Amino acid sequence: MDMLLYGLARAAIATLQALPLRFVARVGRIGGALAYWLDARHRRVILDNLKLCFGAEKSPKKIRALAKENFRRLGENYCCAAKTAGMSSDEIRRVLEVSGAENFYAQRPGQPLSGRVIAVGHFGNFELYARCAMFTPGCQFATTYRALRQPALNKLTQSLRKKSGCLFFERRTDADALKSAMNRGGIVLGLLADQHAGDKGLRLPFFGHDCSTSAAPAVLALRYGCRLFTAICYRTDLGRWRVEVGDEIPTRENGRTLSPEAIMLEVNRAFEAAIRRDPANWFWVHKRWKPGKWRPNARPEPASVNTR
Repeated sequence: MDMLLYGLARAAIATLQALPLRFVARVGRIGGALAYWLDARHRRVILDNLKLCFGAEKSPKKIRALAKENFRRLGENYCCAAKTAGMSSDEIRRVLEVSGAENFYAQRPGQPLSGRVIAVGHFGNFELYARCAMFTPGCQFATTYRALRQPALNKLTQSLRKKSGCLFFERRTDADALKSAMNRGGIVLGLLADQHAGDKGLRLPFFGHDCSTSAAPAVLALRYGCRLFTAICYRTDLGRWRVEVGDEIPTRENGRTLSPEAIMLEVNRAFEAAIRRDPANWFWVHKRWKPGKWRPNARPEPASVNTR
């Protein structure tokens, strides 16, 4: 079964990569539109999430229209991700722009060059985050991932990502390699931080409702002395995107180190602002607001914590 799935996936990807990008985007949108009617389970998740966040602001008709567009965007994003994975750097430059990359080079006075941590989310064609290194000479991009259960499909996925030049560390097996890379410095580490983080996550508000939030961007930024940013991939047109690097997320205030809760609260606020700017651009199909057991004292505190 694993090899059958591998063969089918490889054939589908090869077909998409042989087609023009804008045509691929249209195919994806058609597929997403069909999925809205065929996939009742995920349609229900999207509608429930949209009602939770926008029920007081948008009519039921507008929420349904937004859900339909979100399905179309998801289809477009997945198909385009397969296509752009096989595109050269020159081809990527014609369809992707990056703004705010100069933030990576701005140094704090009197401090040596350190790494950067970027909190990213499932916005637009989010696989393009890994291709941003071409816009930031001298920076080595890296990220973490969780391997798929099917070894052959996992191998195929990673082979698609190799062209990016980004370093990929498996979350469960490559901890030592990631630590070594971060200690060398000069790494720009992108971490997905917009999904449910389980019972061990931080209990933080998002769109006014508590949810489990990953502490990883804050924890790693503090551990390795990195500056922390957010980055959002916006769809600007059919088969066109712009990654915007946001303002720095403070990790210290008045000489004191902020808590992970306070830091990630600001990340959540940045993500919410990005979603409000283009609601259909986010991954609403995920169950972001799951109920769960919260770890003690996980609510954000205004006070900072001391460090040496």
